[in-house]
Amino acid sequence: MEMMTAPEPEMLAQTLRDREVVKAIWLSISTAGAAAGLSFLFGTPLAYLLSRTSFPGKRVVESIIDLPIVIPHPVIGIAILSVAGRNHWLGALMQEAGIHIMGSVGGIITVLTFVGLPLYVNAAKAGFEAVGPRLERVSRTLGAPPAATFFRITFPLARRSMLVGIVMCIARAVSEFGAVVIVAYHPMIAPVLIFERYEAFGLKYSQPVAFWLIAVSLSLFLLLRTLTVREEKQGKRRPGGGPAGSELAGSGLS
Repeated sequence: MEMMTAPEPEMLAQTLRDREVVKAIWLSISTAGAAAGLSFLFGTPLAYLLSRTSFPGKRVVESIIDLPIVIPHPVIGIAILSVAGRNHWLGALMQEAGIHIMGSVGGIITVLTFVGLPLYVNAAKAGFEAVGPRLERVSRTLGAPPAATFFRITFPLARRSMLVGIVMCIARAVSEFGAVVIVAYHPMIAPVLIFERYEAFGLKYSQPVAFWLIAVSLSLFLLLRTLTVREEKQGKRRPGGGPAGSELAGSGLS
């Protein structure tokens, strides 16, 4: 609460008129949204695969996916630079193709996707696991191809968990600092700008920027809480009261 009440209203208004601050906050939101989009695109098939199949080394794959959650984030930045640097074969190929990671918006999105992907995959995986494979088998028995079964049965039933995962991914990405400051100090996202202003000018000029970033993050988490509560209420209203009843009601096969 001290963080939210310490900045003076005049300073908050002045900060909102600062183009550098608005640009940094917008860059944080837009890159976080792009990271969530990439997590959705690549994480959805991965989450579905992990929820439906068992294979040797599955636990290892799941542990690797969760690794960005537990390791220090500067290590993530160093790891990305090690792979994307000119001394690595992949980094050399990327530079020849005109793809630059260090000091670019693409580098920021890469970092944010790396740290946010585990949150989305875990949420989507839980959603797919809650959908009984029996419904998919019934759909295929009726002649629906696998793709149609996924988009007409599995996806609608798991969409709330996937949406929660997207919101969690965005919220996590908006607050990232440690890995971004190593890979792309410029262009500045909001956490990096807060750090720079604190180092250069102290609390007086860093607190207002932090206030607005907290306000954005709080809005995202309120959205997450609203979605979670709504999902719980809708689940209780469905026939059967349990996962099987919820699936049948949601799919229209009951």
